[in-house]
Amino acid sequence: MAAVLHLVTFLVVLKSACCAQPRPAQDKISPIINMQLDSRKKMLTWTYTRNVSDQECTIDTPTAYSATVKPQVTEDHTYMCTFPNSVLHRGANLTVNVTCDGDVFLQVLTFANPGREGSGAVNFSCLIYNVCFMNCSWAPGPAAPADVKYRLFWASRHEADAECVHYILGPTGTRVGCHFDQLGKPQRTDNYFFLVNGTSRETAIPFLDFTPFKAVQIEKYDPPRNITITYNRSHHIIRWEHPEIRFDLSSHMLYYELDIQTPASSAETNRVFQRGQDPNVYLMPSSATRAKSAFRVRVRYMYNRLWSEWSPTQRFGLPEQDFSGALVGPVVGTAALSALVLMFLCKRCAPGLAGVRGRCVSPGRDAQRPWGPSRCASPRQVLREAQDVPSHPAGEEGNRQGPHAHTGGRLGRGPPPAGPPGPRGRGHAGGNVLTGTGTRGDGGSRLRPLLAPCGVSEIDK
Repeated sequence: MAAVLHLVTFLVVLKSACCAQPRPAQDKISPIINMQLDSRKKMLTWTYTRNVSDQECTIDTPTAYSATVKPQVTEDHTYMCTFPNSVLHRGANLTVNVTCDGDVFLQVLTFANPGREGSGAVNFSCLIYNVCFMNCSWAPGPAAPADVKYRLFWASRHEADAECVHYILGPTGTRVGCHFDQLGKPQRTDNYFFLVNGTSRETAIPFLDFTPFKAVQIEKYDPPRNITITYNRSHHIIRWEHPEIRFDLSSHMLYYELDIQTPASSAETNRVFQRGQDPNVYLMPSSATRAKSAFRVRVRYMYNRLWSEWSPTQRFGLPEQDFSGALVGPVVGTAALSALVLMFLCKRCAPGLAGVRGRCVSPGRDAQRPWGPSRCASPRQVLREAQDVPSHPAGEEGNRQGPHAHTGGRLGRGPPPAGPPGPRGRGHAGGNVLTGTGTRGDGGSRLRPLLAPCGVSEIDK
C-alpha cells in the first residue's frame, strides 16, 4: 500500500513539473547592476550579480548614431563599453543585453545632459600650428551666468585623458580657450577627443562634446619655403619647398594655391591650384609675363580647408636687357632705311652724272641759279659757297668764260669753242650742268666744284 502511495505522489509531482508554465525573463531579477555613464570618457560601466553569457551593449542618440560593441572586463570584475565616436550632449539611450541561466535580460539607461539650456560653451574649434602647438577656443553660451567657469578635457588614442593646463581668458576673465604646448609624439592615426563642461554657483552647466578630431586635418601649415624664380629666356621657372609639417604625409596630399599677379590681371582670374610634387615646380611662359609681376603661394592638407598664410611676395619680370634687345632690330632697320632714303635723295641731286666725281647741284630751280645750294648741302658748305658767289648774272658768266668754258654746259649762250681750255682750266663732259668760275679778265680760272653729294668726296682743287 505504501508503495502505491509513493508511486501516485511521484506521478503528481512529475505532471506538475511537465505542465507548469515557465515564468518570463522580465519577471526574474536581472543580474545587471550599477549601470553608470561617464560622459567625459563616453564609457558605460556595470557589474553582475551572477555569471552571464552572450553579452553586448548598444548606444542610440538623437543624431541617429547607433553602435553595438562587446563589453570588456577589468580586474575588479567591472564590465564596460566605450563609444568614442558618439556625441552625448544631446542625450542617449544605452542598453546592456545579456543571457543568464538560459534567460535573456535587457537593461536600459537613459541619459540626459543636465544644466540650464544655453549656458554651455559654443563655437568650439581647435588648430595645430607651428608643428608642435595647438590652440582650442570656444565662446560662452548666450545664457551662461557671469561666474561660469569652463573646463576643457582632451585625450587621444595614445594620450590619457587630461585637463587643459594653460587656459586663455576673455575680456571679462571667462575661460574662452586653451593653449597646448605638449602634444606628444605625432602619429598619423592620432584622433583627439574633446569635452567642455562648466561650473557655476547659480546653475548646472551642460557639457559640450564632439566626434573625434582627426589630428592630421586640424593642422594649419606654415607657408611654403625657399621660393626661387629663374628665367631661361622662354619661361619663368618657379620653385618652392614643402613646409615643415607635424605628420608624415606624401607630397601629393598637400594642395597648393599659386597667386600670380601682373599689372593687367585681376585677383580672381590668376589663381593656379596644383597638388604637391617632388620637387614643386611651375612654369610660366615669358609671353604671359610683364615687367612687374608678383608671385606668392599658400598650402593646405588635401582634405581640409585650413590654408596656410601666404608666402612673402616675390617680384619678377622680363629682364631689362630683353626689352633693349627687342628694340635693336627695329632701331637698326629704321636707321638703315633712313640711310637708303637719304642716299636715294642725294643721287637725285645729279642724275646722269654717274661718271662725274664730286658734282652735285639741285635740278629744277637750282639749274637757273648755278651758284645755289644743292639739296645735299650742309650749312657749312652753303656758307662757304655763298662767300664766293659772283655778282654778275649767270648768263653773262657763260659768255665771259671765253676759251675756259666747259663743253656740254647749259649756261653758255653760244656753242663751245673748239680750242683747248686755258692753262689753268679744267672741265668735264657729259653732265647736265657744268660751270666754271674765275675773275673777270683773267686768262684762266681755277675750277671750283659745287657741293659734293652726301658721302661723295669733292673734286680735286
